[in-house]
Amino acid sequence: MKNIALALQGAQMLFVAFGALVLMPLLTGLDTNVALFTAGIGTLLFQLITKRQIPIFLASSFAFIAPIMYGVQTWGIPSTMGGLMAAGCVYVVLASLIKFRGDNFIKRLLPPVVVGPVIIVIGLGLAPVAVNMALGKSGDGSLVLVEQSTALIISLSALLTTVAVAIFAKGLVKLMPILAGIFVGYGLSLSFGIIDFSPVADASWIAIPNFVAPEFNWHAIAFMIPVAIAPAVEHIGDILAISNVTGKDFLKKPGLHRTIAGDGVATIAASALGGPPNTTYSEVTGAVTLTKNFNPVVMTWTAVTAILLAFVGKLGAMMQTIPVPVMGGIMCLLFGSIAAVGLNALIKNGVDLNEPRNLCIVGVTLVFGIGGMAFGIGSFSLTGISLCGIVAITMNLLLPQPEEEVTA
Repeated sequence: MKNIALALQGAQMLFVAFGALVLMPLLTGLDTNVALFTAGIGTLLFQLITKRQIPIFLASSFAFIAPIMYGVQTWGIPSTMGGLMAAGCVYVVLASLIKFRGDNFIKRLLPPVVVGPVIIVIGLGLAPVAVNMALGKSGDGSLVLVEQSTALIISLSALLTTVAVAIFAKGLVKLMPILAGIFVGYGLSLSFGIIDFSPVADASWIAIPNFVAPEFNWHAIAFMIPVAIAPAVEHIGDILAISNVTGKDFLKKPGLHRTIAGDGVATIAASALGGPPNTTYSEVTGAVTLTKNFNPVVMTWTAVTAILLAFVGKLGAMMQTIPVPVMGGIMCLLFGSIAAVGLNALIKNGVDLNEPRNLCIVGVTLVFGIGGMAFGIGSFSLTGISLCGIVAITMNLLLPQPEEEVTA
């Protein structure tokens, strides 16, 4: 009976994370069943590395959505997976450095003045894609997929539902705003008759997920490596959050080096199969807070449930029928929220933008990142997030500190 209870609690945790979990592949063109499978496998690997001490579930950080969308459009899924695998390796390297040098060097290399604008760029870099989709167009705006007035009704309804649930709902429902937005948008899409169910009818009940092997393209790798900055910082915040919830210091035991290594190995495994990168998942931390169930075995069952659902072919096909305006409406909030996290990093840490050094770092990073600045030699070029990440880190290391900080 105890195992059955744990299994049901694990399934509940997956339901809490489900909307956000499947949103990533739906937006980026990846396979939803592969995302479920790799989230399950990633969580089990994380538990192995951290000695199953932390009640946490792994899935993809929203900070990766915009970069993956760009990568898939520019180089294709296999090369994007190769870039994400390199990002996973960055986590492993970070874990090794933390193990042998402590975590102070991260604060020096990635202070808020660097992390803040990079996260803002990640959030706003593809804002036009969200608006285009909300208007019923393809991401680049070249194709009209749904008539604009109909698309606006659907997208705004999905957006407003997501906002309302996030603010006004209570209990477990409050943790599922994206799922609520999808349900309302999907229901309206049904009433407008814009959903094609033929893929669901054609799909098998039991099917192997469409795994994709990675390819290694230096352009994609150079683009993705700096993207790892934001989720790495987000990871530390998530581990602090779950530590506060459970009353245990997971930064000390099993240690930050193990948790970041767990993210890295999980991301490498996911990208090897064509899935989105894995990182600690805030939605599930919220569910743990509500249920007060701190047993890591529950997350083992959550992972097993995700793996089993990955082989339900009709589930993946059903997810693919969600219309573009539904996704676009939710993305308008999602991408803005990511940018707000970056802005909050600057405000919360008291970054003084009256200080010329800080203003230069933030200003140049934002314009280079959002404006599409590109530096290149021959066939090699840096642009967007990869460029602004490197520029922000380099400027922070080279520009002299204000005199009061130097003498302190």
